[in-house]
Amino acid sequence: MPIFADDDAQSFKSGSGFHFSGVNISGLGASEYTLVGIACDTSSSVAGFAAEIEGCLKSAIESCQRSPRADNLLLRYITFNSSIYEQHGFRPLADCHIGKYTGTVRCGGQTVLRDATANLVDSLAAYGQSLIQNDFIANGIFVVITDGCDVGSTLQVRQVVDAMKRAMQAEALESIVSILIGVNVQDTEVSQHLEAFKRDAGFTQYIEAKDASPKTLAKLADFISKSVSSQSQSVGTGGPSQAIAF
Repeated sequence: MPIFADDDAQSFKSGSGFHFSGVNISGLGASEYTLVGIACDTSSSVAGFAAEIEGCLKSAIESCQRSPRADNLLLRYITFNSSIYEQHGFRPLADCHIGKYTGTVRCGGQTVLRDATANLVDSLAAYGQSLIQNDFIANGIFVVITDGCDVGSTLQVRQVVDAMKRAMQAEALESIVSILIGVNVQDTEVSQHLEAFKRDAGFTQYIEAKDASPKTLAKLADFISKSVSSQSQSVGTGGPSQAIAF
């Protein structure tokens, strides 16, 4: 079940055919927006540090809410294990109440990493196209947080690449920054798998956190919020922001 009752949301259809939700565009007040997508891995292997991942997510969102660009950010949050769950569709940061995120990292199942990535980028493209058609300026950034290799996806890497291409060829968004984050990556094989996925799928950055300590995840939350803020500041320039160092 979604964590927010999106009574004011519309249903949208992505380029690959699935449906997602987003705030009714007619009610938006700014002229430009940065679409932010976050996908959190909640497979069984995350169970040992689920609370820490949830805390990282909350800290990143709270930091974005304090940004001067907060009114120009629309956030969609999904979780994934053997399936994909839309916790909430694109909605203003002011409507993302932090307490609602408690308990959203509920672990179990496998890791449909490719499916979740394609879902997220396709939703940015489709919602962004709706914004452009209604005379808004928009760009996007999405972050995928995982601790391991893909297990169970129906899509192949080439279909993730196709989703990335659709997002740019549709001219729905000025630019897209895509960040893959490996958390608690201590296995060389997992590290190599995620590096390959970053390269083959065309992510802008791959960030690897060797542990899930509070210090590391606080640093990760700061990195996410700074990356979002930087991309939001670049909207209207026609190009993406510069990569933020981790």
